[in-house]
Amino acid sequence: MPTQTSPTFAPFLIQPSLSTRVWGYKDLRPWYNIVAEGDPIGEVWLTGDHCSAISGPQAGKTLGELFQQFPAEMLGTTAYPGSPLLIKMLFAREKLSVQVHPDDTMAQKYGEPRGKTECWYALAAEPGAEVAAGLKPGVTLDQVRAGIHNGTLEESLQLLPVNQGDMIFVDAGTVHAIWPGAIILETQQNSDITYRMYDYGRPRELHIEKSLEATRLVTRAGKIPAQVLEDRTVLIDVDYFCVERIPVSGSRTSASMRDSDEPEHGLSYLFAAAGSARLTGEGFDPVTIPERGIAAIPAASPVFSVEASGNLDLVRISPRWPK
Repeated sequence: MPTQTSPTFAPFLIQPSLSTRVWGYKDLRPWYNIVAEGDPIGEVWLTGDHCSAISGPQAGKTLGELFQQFPAEMLGTTAYPGSPLLIKMLFAREKLSVQVHPDDTMAQKYGEPRGKTECWYALAAEPGAEVAAGLKPGVTLDQVRAGIHNGTLEESLQLLPVNQGDMIFVDAGTVHAIWPGAIILETQQNSDITYRMYDYGRPRELHIEKSLEATRLVTRAGKIPAQVLEDRTVLIDVDYFCVERIPVSGSRTSASMRDSDEPEHGLSYLFAAAGSARLTGEGFDPVTIPERGIAAIPAASPVFSVEASGNLDLVRISPRWPK
């Protein structure tokens, strides 16, 4: 049985993976010191299955391998098997496609393990930044289909202004599009299924019939008000994921960060949206999370302390298992 005091599964740093996208940037500075020589980069995958641990006893193993080989140690004993969350940074220089993601039932109908519910946390936003999240009230599927074919689909979309600090929920079945002007931290089910409805004339495959099948005319998508608590700010807490800002003044123990309502310790990730964090504990080497870096906190992790540096803005992301 795994224990909660195993240095073998101490917190570890993750090496992000870059994903090229036609709508991305070649220069990711100042967010990352990366300038692409080839195709533009649209996504920085922070927790993809192919991302590797780069510190501690698990260094060199991918997240996919760790979740497969050590499910209880990584996730806890009450979790579903497999890697639960995909966390990304999105850098949109152009409009993304208008798209929709299937729910679990539809995804499994077509041989995929899960659907894709997601949320977007705006780390920065320019004046006038917008996203599309859902359809306007009264829009029908026939209108959506017509808009796809005649190029007027945008007229049916519900637009939301985006400001720094906004959290936007996008449940499966929501027609949506990310537009330029915001830097987004996206948390989602670990799935990359995207059904493109409309792509502004780019020479990429569309999935019109599947996207219409997946579409829900009314969803729960929209801005989520933050819940400010004494020891944290809950940005969103729904099926599949919980995203929180964890204040650290000087230092703070992991025990003080645990929600008393949690039935047991489980997996979480710590992301340094600004500043850096140093994790220390008995039996493992210190782990430094650099600015815009992320560390995995396995379920079997020993207790540790977080030390803040450089005006730390620490975001904790945890899976939530649907009841």
